[in-house]
Amino acid sequence: MTRTSSGKKTTLVIGGTGKTGKRVAERLAAAGRSVRIGSRSSVPAFDWDREEGWNAALDGVSSIYITYSPDLAMPGATDAIRALVWRAKLQGVERLVLLSGRGEKEAQACEQIVQDSGLEWTIVRASWFNQNFSEGAFIEMVLSGAITLPAGDTPEPFVDVDDIADVAAAAILEDGHDGEIYEVTGPRLMTMAEIAAELSAATGREIAYIDVPHDGFIEELTGSGAPEDVVWMLDYLFSTVLDGRNAHLTDGVERALGRRPKDFADYARQVAATGLWRVAA
Repeated sequence: MTRTSSGKKTTLVIGGTGKTGKRVAERLAAAGRSVRIGSRSSVPAFDWDREEGWNAALDGVSSIYITYSPDLAMPGATDAIRALVWRAKLQGVERLVLLSGRGEKEAQACEQIVQDSGLEWTIVRASWFNQNFSEGAFIEMVLSGAITLPAGDTPEPFVDVDDIADVAAAAILEDGHDGEIYEVTGPRLMTMAEIAAELSAATGREIAYIDVPHDGFIEELTGSGAPEDVVWMLDYLFSTVLDGRNAHLTDGVERALGRRPKDFADYARQVAATGLWRVAA
């Protein structure tokens, strides 16, 4: 049994308006933790591209939840993480919790920077998010009834961001998580065809999976006006990470929380019940 730490402390949640960040912030606030949202629109602002403003965001902070958008595999991420860790130490920060990605050597280089910081640290190394289909790049595909991706039949253990947020919040609020790498996955491996089948069952309408050539997918994505960094990230993920290297389950959620992770079918039913995927007749 872990012990929740006492005392009024402040946590900086970098990416506090994003998929995991907003959920981590909500959990910390519900536990009585003082939360500072780290985003370009917050006051004080936190912008990865404006290091001169970081000291204000870090002032009085005891712990940081670190997400790097769009991905730690992006060029320049290691330099940014190194600079943040250096400033965090100068400002008296005690604990770092880093959201990382499975099977990404660049992300693991960022992990090493955090591990070598001399501060207390926890790594949350995640597989692909369930919420990519409801809050991310693939929601329009679900609404259109066709998931058109260059994923072949490679299985991936999609993880729910609520589980990620629960693990990250526990690492900040509780003792017993220092020095842990929690590699978090869902409870089963799923191909995109199986994802489409679960979405069809949850929505009550046919959602197909159509495997498309990688180059054609990236060309169409670029032509659609998608942001450059999003195009880069999806190109990298589908050409590099989704090659079978992550086609196995891990026990990170169980080790951190003492329970099983949420299944994709439960996620799909919950989102469908909100009406988010409902298509007008």
